[in-house]
Amino acid sequence: MSLKKHVDPKLEETDKIYTPSSRKKRDDDDTDPMIELDLLSEMESSLSSIENKYPTLAEKSSLSETRTADLKAILDISQAINSSLVLDDILHKVLEHAVELLQAERGFLMLLDETGELQFKTLHNIARDRLMEDDFKISNSIANKVAHSGISVYTSDAQADEKYSKQKSIAELNLRSIMCVPLKIKEKIIGVVYLDNSTEAKVFLQSDLYLFELFAEQAAIAIENAKLYENLLALKRYNENIVNQTPVGIIVVNQNLDVTSLNDAAFEILTPPSKRTPTFRSKISGARFFDLLSEDQTGYWKRNLDLTYESHNAFEDTRYYYRIDDEEKVLNVKITPLEDEPQNPESLIIVIEDITEKVILENYVMLSEKLVARGEMAASIGHELNNYLAIISNSAELMVRNIQSRKYDKLERNSNAILENISKIKRFTDGLMDFSKLEKEVVAYDIRKLVEDLLFSIKPQKKFSGVEFVVDVAHDIPAVEMDVGQIQQVLLNIIYNANDAIGSVSDRKGRISIDASLKKGDIERVVLRISDNGPGIEPRVLEKIFEPGFTTKQEGHGLGLANCKRIIENHFGHIDIDSVPNEETTFTITIPVSQPK
Repeated sequence: MSLKKHVDPKLEETDKIYTPSSRKKRDDDDTDPMIELDLLSEMESSLSSIENKYPTLAEKSSLSETRTADLKAILDISQAINSSLVLDDILHKVLEHAVELLQAERGFLMLLDETGELQFKTLHNIARDRLMEDDFKISNSIANKVAHSGISVYTSDAQADEKYSKQKSIAELNLRSIMCVPLKIKEKIIGVVYLDNSTEAKVFLQSDLYLFELFAEQAAIAIENAKLYENLLALKRYNENIVNQTPVGIIVVNQNLDVTSLNDAAFEILTPPSKRTPTFRSKISGARFFDLLSEDQTGYWKRNLDLTYESHNAFEDTRYYYRIDDEEKVLNVKITPLEDEPQNPESLIIVIEDITEKVILENYVMLSEKLVARGEMAASIGHELNNYLAIISNSAELMVRNIQSRKYDKLERNSNAILENISKIKRFTDGLMDFSKLEKEVVAYDIRKLVEDLLFSIKPQKKFSGVEFVVDVAHDIPAVEMDVGQIQQVLLNIIYNANDAIGSVSDRKGRISIDASLKKGDIERVVLRISDNGPGIEPRVLEKIFEPGFTTKQEGHGLGLANCKRIIENHFGHIDIDSVPNEETTFTITIPVSQPK
């Protein structure tokens, strides 16, 4: 900024004022005139308070035009230093414009640190390696005085000023004029700006001081804003680091289902491996949420995101089975409206936790408990049967001896003992069957979770490696009252049989389909269908398939499907089978949603 010298003939020679020369308006200067007027009004107010401190200034009527030019210069400078929110840039611009405005030779800007000590931030025409030398101590002491008192320091002739003339550095540097003003925000001092000159041609005047103080007010606001912005950025980076370090996926989407925020965990959990590239990661913010997903998973997310928007209620799915290529994960999903977000009042936050390992561990623990329980039951059953068998064995041994000894009168007693204990064994085994039929722990359970939990447990088995599972569970099915373990046992038995049947056909890829729907009426019922594309079942076999002891397998015992029928009937339902030879076999299970009381 070029400066020109205004001389009032009524003033002393020493009252020459250096003010910014007029400049042409830039073509790209689109500053709102009303904003300029507002700023000028504020500066006029500040100027009036400064004039109260220096009454002689108000008496000089010739200063009116000069003051307007000064205010416009301050306005231009204010806009320049407020054009950035980067603290280092602001500090550099403040000192640069201060030196230019007041035609100073040297200068520095210092800010108070957390301990209240001044720290150099930027320098003009001063080498940093000289800051601790003796010839700089006077400047430093002035800065400290201003920082602690809040009162500006000014001298137009340090050589003649008793406060400074005896200082060695004043003489050595031939300093003539010095000005140092505080940087204040609402009476809080945040730092100082210091300027000095060594030539008489650039002597600071009293009128320069009030201009410098007005400039310092604008500079302090810009510096404080930059510091606040810097703190906000640091807090933002801190929060982003925390969010990115958490293993829980966090995504924010707007009403158009565009991603506005996404952490690394969410990217890793949802994105297929083929898309996990740095380029795709950098472009995902602002992209459609569905771009993250596999195509076959979009239906689930759209349905539940729309449901959350429409209901304004949080949605939670404690077990969502998410398949990516050949990998299947179990996710805990929560979708919550973000009502208070100012920029996106209709935003949703999606929290995703990968609980795959947890579910596998739970299944392992449950299996272990079942095996322990079965082992204990088997030991108890074995002990009971051994008692009966011991009596049968003893009676048979005595029968042989009596025959050898020709004691035929005792054979009837021996044979009766054998028959009696065989009858006890039969009653005991019948009792076990009745026990398994009557013991039922009914809970309301999500049929979709039951099916997906079961498939998640068995699909890793080698025998199912060549089988495709197709699941279609209607979304309007309420929680169904059932014994979860028994219904899973029925499904498991049918799936194992289907897999064995598929394995007997070598010319086709195996497929097992499971679908569930709601049958409405006086009593709501759930209909489960399990189909396979195996060789089918002949009509003569279908007639006997649910009979106890009937089997077409060489190593089968014929109790599996018989037990399935008993379990379904114990749930007040029924099970049917339909088969087309060489095409498919379908089991249809129907049970009521609510068990009769």
